[in-house]
Amino acid sequence: MKDSFKDLTYQELLEKREELRRKYLDLRVNKVIGHMENRLEIRTVRRKLASLNGIVHEYALGIRKES
Repeated sequence: MKDSFKDLTYQELLEKREELRRKYLDLRVNKVIGHMENRLEIRTVRRKLASLNGIVHEYALGIRKES
């Protein structure tokens, strides 16, 4: 589950967050429809998204600086 989000730039983080949001939505829809192969994937994507949101929020608070 460990991804190296800390190495990405702010713009890359925003793009990755949007990609994960779309993937999470697709997984939720597939769960309702009943076409899920790996049910644990929802949990891992949700956790990755939460981690990514935390890093983006650190940029907003000024804890992290764009380099």
